[in-house]
Amino acid sequence: MKSYRPPNQVMITIQGSSIIKFSFAVILFIFLLFSISGALTALKPEYQLKSSSVNTVASNITGGMLYQLLGWENHALMQSAPENSSAPKLTNMMFALSTNVNLDDPRSLLGRELPGFYQFDGKILIAGEGTNYTNMPIESSPPLDILTAEKEATLQNTEDVDDKDNNKSTIPPLSTGKKKVVYIYFSHNTESYLPYLKGVTDPNLAYHSKINVTKIGDRLKEDLEDRGIGTTLDKTDVQAILKQKHKDFTASYEESGKVVQAVLSKNHDLTYLIDIHRDARRKSQTTIKIKGKSYAKVAFVIGSNNPNYEKNADFAGELHKILEKKYKGLSRGVLKQGGWRYNGKYNQQLSNKAILIEFGGVDNTFEELYRSADAIADALSEYYWQAEKVNNPDKEKGSKE
Repeated sequence: MKSYRPPNQVMITIQGSSIIKFSFAVILFIFLLFSISGALTALKPEYQLKSSSVNTVASNITGGMLYQLLGWENHALMQSAPENSSAPKLTNMMFALSTNVNLDDPRSLLGRELPGFYQFDGKILIAGEGTNYTNMPIESSPPLDILTAEKEATLQNTEDVDDKDNNKSTIPPLSTGKKKVVYIYFSHNTESYLPYLKGVTDPNLAYHSKINVTKIGDRLKEDLEDRGIGTTLDKTDVQAILKQKHKDFTASYEESGKVVQAVLSKNHDLTYLIDIHRDARRKSQTTIKIKGKSYAKVAFVIGSNNPNYEKNADFAGELHKILEKKYKGLSRGVLKQGGWRYNGKYNQQLSNKAILIEFGGVDNTFEELYRSADAIADALSEYYWQAEKVNNPDKEKGSKE
């Protein structure tokens, strides 16, 4: 009797040794993958591999996009989506992720071709009067010889630097008492202004160890305390620390952050953190006349790479609104910076009321800067006491804490 074999039957023979080899290869691949990943992430920041393309791709993938992708596989998820939401086009999304070019934003294409164009990668959250992507603040970096030089420019026109305002009240109607709630510091403490540096005309050379942005801090502290708000002014020479540690200018926020954390650990009342800077733009873009007086414009910069981003942006937005009401045109707006090439934190992860303020540009005078400091103190005090009123409605007016 002949055995019967169904037609077209294929017989497959699998050897046990092949399965073992394949399984071993998979396990080895996974082990190597995790080992290499662990080794790369364990490296110090300065030695870690970085890719602007990978970073940009990751930053372009939003939560909404991921939700839509999951919805394509599980349609039940889309039932809870907002009615006015629209699914992204797969072709547009893949093109943007693969090329890092956003057809709705020409900067994404030009930025890859023009040197230095990445400075316009920031976004305008709230645009002040005249603010657009062509005149956003520029964070200039001084040449190495300026940071390490023992000599610096001779000073001139310093008559208005130590301006004193004697028309301030001595007893504020409201007070935080002995409690300090505002902390002012300077990551770029040597940023200066050209009118005071004899023979200096290059904005990249506008740095000085004595006449610099710390003078604005003096005025702002005085203004806030005249309004009853306890303020701590920290003039730690961050640039000297960089020089001592042989670090470059880009490490400024890292070093100032250590100073801020040390102070906050000792005083838990400090809530409002203000890092004062100077823009590198010229006077036509950083100056405005209000009621016949010249002011240095201010800009609020918020780092997007920290967990307090939204709250800090809201805080800056409220200050902008107050300035628009009282000093129309003074604020250049609220600007977001983050991603590759930018610090993106600016120590704002340390508080949900932390901001970086650009005071004027390289051509502004301290007469203009002090008026702007007065305006910032006015706006911040209004915001602070209104917040206190909301949070402590039964608190006795004018009480000392």
